[in-house]
Amino acid sequence: MQLNPYLYFNGRCEEAFQFYEQRLGGRITAMITHAGTPAEAHVPAEWRNKIMHARLTLGDSVLMGTDNQPEHYQEAKGFSVQLGVEDPLDADRLFNALAENGTVRMPIQKTFWAVRFGMLVDQFGIPWMINCEGASAG
Repeated sequence: MQLNPYLYFNGRCEEAFQFYEQRLGGRITAMITHAGTPAEAHVPAEWRNKIMHARLTLGDSVLMGTDNQPEHYQEAKGFSVQLGVEDPLDADRLFNALAENGTVRMPIQKTFWAVRFGMLVDQFGIPWMINCEGASAG
C-alpha cells in the first residue's frame, strides 16, 4: 500500500509542480492537460491547458495534483504535507525554499521532539511541515 497526497490548485498546478521539482529535487513524471483528452469537452475553452493530472516523484514518495476550476476550488485546510528529513541543513534549505513568497506559520527551529521543525503555507496555498528529528532530539 502507498499513501500519496493529492493537491488541488486554483489554476497554478503546473507552476507549483515546476517549483516543487526545482526546490525539492524531485522529478515530474506526468503533466497532463485537459486538451486532447476526453475531459477536454467538459471544461471551458480557457481551462483546456490547465492541469488535469500532475505527478512528481521524490525518492520513493509521490506528490500528485490537479487544477480545480474556480467554482469548485476550495482553499487547502485541515492538513499539512510533511517532509521528514535526516539532515538539519536539508531541513533549513527545504523550509526556506518552500517559504519563498509564502507564509511562515512557525519558523524552523529546535523543538523537544526535533532538531529542526517548521510550518509554512507556500505561495500556492499548500501547508507544509518540515521535520528533522535528528540524533539529538528529545
